[in-house]
Amino acid sequence: MAANPVAAARWDWRSVICWALWGWGSSAFNTVILTFVFTVYLTGSVASDPQTGSKALGVTLTIAGACIALIAPVTGQRSDAGGRRKRWLALHTALVVVSTAGLYFVQDVPSFLLLGLVLVAVGSVFVEFAGVNYNAMLLQVSTPASIGRISGFGWAMGYFGGLVALAIVLFGFVQPEIGLFGVTSEDGLNIRVVALFAATWFALFALPLLIFVPEAPSPADQVQRSFLTGYLVLGKRLARMWRTDRSTLGYLAASAIYRDGLAAIFTFGGVIAAGTFGFSPGEVVVFAIAANLIAGASAYLGGRADDRFGPKPIIVTSLFGLVVVGSSMVALPGKAAFWVCGLLLAGFLGPTESASRTFLARIAPPGREGETFGLYATTGRAVSFLGPLAFSGFIALFGTQRAGMAGIVLILLIGLLAMIPVRAPQRTGAATTGTSRNAAVISESSSNASIPNR
Repeated sequence: MAANPVAAARWDWRSVICWALWGWGSSAFNTVILTFVFTVYLTGSVASDPQTGSKALGVTLTIAGACIALIAPVTGQRSDAGGRRKRWLALHTALVVVSTAGLYFVQDVPSFLLLGLVLVAVGSVFVEFAGVNYNAMLLQVSTPASIGRISGFGWAMGYFGGLVALAIVLFGFVQPEIGLFGVTSEDGLNIRVVALFAATWFALFALPLLIFVPEAPSPADQVQRSFLTGYLVLGKRLARMWRTDRSTLGYLAASAIYRDGLAAIFTFGGVIAAGTFGFSPGEVVVFAIAANLIAGASAYLGGRADDRFGPKPIIVTSLFGLVVVGSSMVALPGKAAFWVCGLLLAGFLGPTESASRTFLARIAPPGREGETFGLYATTGRAVSFLGPLAFSGFIALFGTQRAGMAGIVLILLIGLLAMIPVRAPQRTGAATTGTSRNAAVISESSSNASIPNR
């Protein structure tokens, strides 16, 4: 069997950097809008009170997650298999940029809460669709021997991009009484302008990938299918995996659960800092900068460890750390506790995310990487409502944000327990070359579910 030409090709830093810059740009939405600035503004300033705002945000993101689960299976399948990955990536990126820019019109009065929630939900849906294409493109810019470090580099660039964006936001708009361009806090203008900044940031840094990284070739056996037929194809693929590759199916299920827990940490981290630990908007952004610095460094180091030890030890160890530290944060009071626990959480987040992506890349059958990554996104988003539902549901049951934090920790614990029995991809040695590693991957795919445990 011939080696996959995309996976076996020599990678170069120009393509890697162009690819990673998209992650640098998208971090403006994930960190500035979803996590540390705009959702804090929605729940703390736009909503009538933080508890009501937190519940509304949780419900909104639950609905968004359900939409992703219903639509992502076919959109990911069609874009991955149709040789149009960049076209769909461009469209979805543009929709995120437009919805983010629209947040400028959300003033700090309760009547604007619905508009803000809808725009945040739209952005969160399409940034996930874009992520399907972006993650699949990892296989175009790396080799089997370097995929861990390149994935880690991509995550690090995302975190560092978030750090730089947050620093600009903090010192340019949030903290000063009169910010850049004479912006003040009247009618929430200093936060609303941040939305315009985030939209511009994402648009600019997405361009290198869209311009310079070539499109993946369309499979020779590609068949144009209707939207509804895509669901039938998806069902057949899942049935085939149940018969022949349950280890991969088990990983998809386990990772879907714990990745939603990770997403909940990002989404509600700033809200918890402000509502439970009394952080001001400026303090939230300062913490976010420190957290992104640590997460970025740990993602890069975790990527190198991934190439050496394999992804499963990185994932299991990091998830265990997240559960322990998250439980401590639920119990401990005070800003100092949040600082210590929050930075430790950041140190475990980066390696978990990077290794999760490479785990699947290492077990994807050659020639079907795009299909596998589409399924990865599909299963992940199929349960994307779990984190927001656990957060808002625990708040509704027990009446405090601390209870919502416990709900997120529970999701992570379930994901860890589901991950432990999953078989890891077979390793061929730390010094394996790209070509020989690719041959090993081909050998693994031919043996289907008989991959031994590490």
